[in-house]
Amino acid sequence: MNQRVTYTLSGALAGARQTVPLAISAFAVAVVFGILARQVGLSLLASGLMSALVFAGASQFIAIGLWATPLPVFIIISTTLIVNLRHLLMGAALRSWFSGLSAPKAYSTIFFMTDESWPLAIRDFMAGGRDAAFMLGSGLTLFPCWVGGTVVGRFIGTGIQSKDLATWALDFIFTALFTALLVSMWRGKSDILPWATAVVVALAASRWLPGTWYILLGGIAGSLVGALRDTRSAEPGSQEPQQEPQYVE
Repeated sequence: MNQRVTYTLSGALAGARQTVPLAISAFAVAVVFGILARQVGLSLLASGLMSALVFAGASQFIAIGLWATPLPVFIIISTTLIVNLRHLLMGAALRSWFSGLSAPKAYSTIFFMTDESWPLAIRDFMAGGRDAAFMLGSGLTLFPCWVGGTVVGRFIGTGIQSKDLATWALDFIFTALFTALLVSMWRGKSDILPWATAVVVALAASRWLPGTWYILLGGIAGSLVGALRDTRSAEPGSQEPQQEPQYVE
């Protein structure tokens, strides 16, 4: 029997509920971004618009780190482009669930694909969930926290220096957040090889290549090994072949 992929309010609410703990952490990270945005001279409006339109924490932090006078536009664009290429891999992983949706549903939901909402959605799909609105609910929960945290950080940033962030351990929030996400996606020993491959390739690339290529190369290497693992496990005699999803609009 084909697996049904739905797009319902209940799915969105399920995504929202599971995202609440991460949304609290995202708010704290956004406060840090707001503080740093103030330090480089971004106005309240510019800071808020960056978080609302870009809605990508890693890219925003990289852009702030490269901010200078005169503004190195090409360097900022090229660096953030390299970092965001990981979304190609993330989007490809969602294709089997999203390809049958109407364009408005698919693209409006993909806008909310972040480093937090994506693993939650993937984990839900892997556990048997088949409601594509799950990611929409997750993203809509994260979005106001991210933008709101940026505004708060921009307001309270007066007198706070970068060294103070380390003193308060605010610079560790990102690491703690993604460690928790990583642990939640652990499926067992079969994940050791692709994860280890991603780590080794990323570390090697960060050592020998300039910029942030290590993010993309580590993701590609781990994905290729994971795909090879899944292909072998799907061979006749291993397990039942995966069925194509059936879409219910």
